[in-house]
Amino acid sequence: MPMDKQQQIFDSALKLFVEFGFHGTPTSKIAKEAGVSNGTLFHYFGTKEELIKELYVAVKEELNRFLASKIKANDSVEIKLKKVYLYSVYWALEHQEKFHYIQQIHFSPHISQISESVLHDQVQTHLALIDEAKAQNIIKNLPTDLVYMLAMSQITGIYNYAATLAVNKRKPVIDTGYSMFWDMITE
Repeated sequence: MPMDKQQQIFDSALKLFVEFGFHGTPTSKIAKEAGVSNGTLFHYFGTKEELIKELYVAVKEELNRFLASKIKANDSVEIKLKKVYLYSVYWALEHQEKFHYIQQIHFSPHISQISESVLHDQVQTHLALIDEAKAQNIIKNLPTDLVYMLAMSQITGIYNYAATLAVNKRKPVIDTGYSMFWDMITE
């Protein structure tokens, strides 16, 4: 069965945005790469900015579904936090273009075009987990947003380093990164 046209556009846009940036990727190039007409691209996405935003939301939803699939209801809060951290790094290593795209959006003006409610919904589960850990006195009583940003910074840093290593050398680095993060947020 042929790939869905919207997915073809997403896949092509992801590849080209990561390789050439937002300004260096005209919609005509995305359409050509996707094997569709410009009209078809604009049928699915009214503007290039809409495509950029919808692709970001789709990638973040994919990451969040992946993380949710790794957590069991009976996991302790500590185990849940550890799994979110570790599996975020593993997902990033497995989906480097997508992780790069997330970072690209975060450091671009496009992030301000995504509604606050959508951005909040994407991180709500993680923030609630941090709040739960604080309520149980498992981690320091720091602002929730600060703990979240520390985690994201650590994940990005460990990912950047681990991506330069041979696959068989990554796990000890990722585990050490988590231990360093855990030491930072616990008493």
